[in-house]
Amino acid sequence: MSNVIGITIGDPAGIGPEVTVRALAEMRAADRKRTRIYGDLATLERARAVTGVDVDLTGLVKDVPIEGGPLPPGKIDPRAGDAAFRFIENAVRDAMNGKIGCLVTAPINKEALNRAGHHYDGHTGLLAALTGQPSAFMLLASERLNVVHVSTHVSLKSAIDRATPDRILATIKAGNDHLTRIGIPAPRIAVAGINPHCGEGGLFGSEDDEQVVPAVLRAKVDGIDVQGPISADTVYHRAYVGAFDLVVAQYHDQGHIPIKLVAFDTAVNVTLGLPIDRTSVDHGTAFDIAGTGKASHININAAIAYARRLASGRKP
Repeated sequence: MSNVIGITIGDPAGIGPEVTVRALAEMRAADRKRTRIYGDLATLERARAVTGVDVDLTGLVKDVPIEGGPLPPGKIDPRAGDAAFRFIENAVRDAMNGKIGCLVTAPINKEALNRAGHHYDGHTGLLAALTGQPSAFMLLASERLNVVHVSTHVSLKSAIDRATPDRILATIKAGNDHLTRIGIPAPRIAVAGINPHCGEGGLFGSEDDEQVVPAVLRAKVDGIDVQGPISADTVYHRAYVGAFDLVVAQYHDQGHIPIKLVAFDTAVNVTLGLPIDRTSVDHGTAFDIAGTGKASHININAAIAYARRLASGRKP
């Protein structure tokens, strides 16, 4: 595996270019040599000027030019959505060919992406399509809480329908495999319930008994240390204080809210179930401050650190 990491700058009208150049400026020279940036060079040079960082981009950037770029910051633009797609497409191709060992992605704007004709619900679905996988899984990793999602960017009504026993089982297995890979020999996994109090014996719905319980039982047969369903109003606290290594969340907000409460700046988005490794920031394009040089690069530093460990085979 290559020990080079690739960084896509995300939507060029967002804060991705700025946090990328800030991260580059702080890297040790040896680490910078093991980094490849996928983006528009003109946009990156503007970001460097706006942030005032002193970093030489020569030889670090795989230039994917934007016609008419750099584009105005802070605005939804189909040209930016198409550029973000092309940055990712180039990086995925290099990852599939073994030229980079892990991909780090700065944030994209889903509306701009779709206006450009690339109809995906976000990075996870896009990466699954580009790598030929039917689906992938979103893991949010932090020091004391790790959460993997059964579904992400769908309506709550659709999320409940998508929480089939097969999908829940696949999510449990993906999370178990990843934690085992990074050095946890027998991960302790908790599966959050769908309904309040896991349905309270059918008083608040039967989905937990019909959809979650069969998946947990099948995972146990496969030798996985898993419990559930456990009421979502207690399971995250239990995991945070050390009872579990991973929580399986049934839908986007059920998993994102606790992570963003306890690790807003440091949580890393890790995609599971792909033939390539990918980490990402856990924030959006922040159009309101794009182009001002004010964006914090704490989160992308965390994503880069996790990526380097995956690329080198060390434990994150």
